[in-house]
Amino acid sequence: MYSDIISTVEFNPTGELLATGDKGGRVVVFQREQESKNQPHRRGEYNVYSTFQSHEPEFDYLKSLEIEEKINKIRWLPQQNAAYFLLSTNDKTVKLWKISERDKRPEGYNLKDEEGRIRDPATITALRVPVLQPMDLMVEATPRRVFSNAHTYHINSISVSNDYETYMSTDDLRINLWNLEITNQSFNIVDIKPANMEELTEVITAAEFHPNQCNTFIYSSSKGSIRLCDMRASALCDNHSKFFEEPEDPSNRSFFSEIISSISDVKFSHSGRYLMTRDYLTVKVWDLNMESKPLETYQVHDYLRSKLCSLYENDCIFDKFECVWNGSDSVIMTGSYNNFFRMFDRNTKRDVTLEASRENSKPRAILKPRKVCVGGKRRKDEISVDSLDFSKKILHTAWHPSENIIAVAATNNLYIFQDKVN
Repeated sequence: MYSDIISTVEFNPTGELLATGDKGGRVVVFQREQESKNQPHRRGEYNVYSTFQSHEPEFDYLKSLEIEEKINKIRWLPQQNAAYFLLSTNDKTVKLWKISERDKRPEGYNLKDEEGRIRDPATITALRVPVLQPMDLMVEATPRRVFSNAHTYHINSISVSNDYETYMSTDDLRINLWNLEITNQSFNIVDIKPANMEELTEVITAAEFHPNQCNTFIYSSSKGSIRLCDMRASALCDNHSKFFEEPEDPSNRSFFSEIISSISDVKFSHSGRYLMTRDYLTVKVWDLNMESKPLETYQVHDYLRSKLCSLYENDCIFDKFECVWNGSDSVIMTGSYNNFFRMFDRNTKRDVTLEASRENSKPRAILKPRKVCVGGKRRKDEISVDSLDFSKKILHTAWHPSENIIAVAATNNLYIFQDKVN
């Protein structure tokens, strides 16, 4: 029933392809339409290019645990030839997939007949030269590598380094470094597992490589801190080189403080100068050269502060929202409830709330900004906090690497919005 709920969204480095993963272990790849002479406005529409089953449900007999097939993350590799490559992961296993096109097929084999059956050697009297005949375009997805058996805990993120030879996979307590060519060994580069598990106070929530330094990476924790590590300093990066954390304001302290300060996503800016973190109520932008406090803090849905009790009771307080940069690092986007998503312009300091829903998803429809009112009188176009639907949440979004095109996953629907073209 819930297998089609989208669990990750990711553009490839050129933005021509967009991949989504879902709870049923499927990956759907969309391809952008090429512009045609007679329909110049059609460019930008994404159509299904390939659908394949990436992961299957498994069972861990040693621990008597079911391993879900749900795709936690997808990461594309830069295109180096006609084929595309992507990494997808569930809780335990990372797979490298190759997506390639076939529009010709060889005909006229010597040892097989046209149906593919092996011919009787006695009947082969002449040598044939096989020829390539055109056929309908077929898009094939084939698993090239399977990276398994390296994680005791659930994998929450994968990140490819900018040398495109290595990637890291991260679970609650450890980060492993892999070579993309080698499946039977990985190197453990971070291990925060205490000798006594009863002393466990925090877990790793996300990790990412620096966009242009393959030796540097960051990881975030459930305690609201971010550590920057340098692999040149030592092979095991248990000692960080930088530590980013904002001291808590004692006047805001509450029962929920620790839960809502847990970081659900961390992303380097494209320039590599800043990092962005998302916790339950805010998005923060940090300068890599300033560890003491964030450069900018944006309130995503501050009106939920008074609702934390009920959000704790319905488990929504543990939702993990992601955040993304636009191509020029000037605007950031993250999701909220009621199918709302938020955009913050870092230059003008303006922000907007938009809604992804069936009603406003007609082609070329203009999205109207939404407002949530807190207490007092409600204006006619506002929605009250008490009527927000917490089952409709936007956890996963993606931004085209160079254009103003965004992909927003609302439960089992994918919405693609773009800037209006004059």
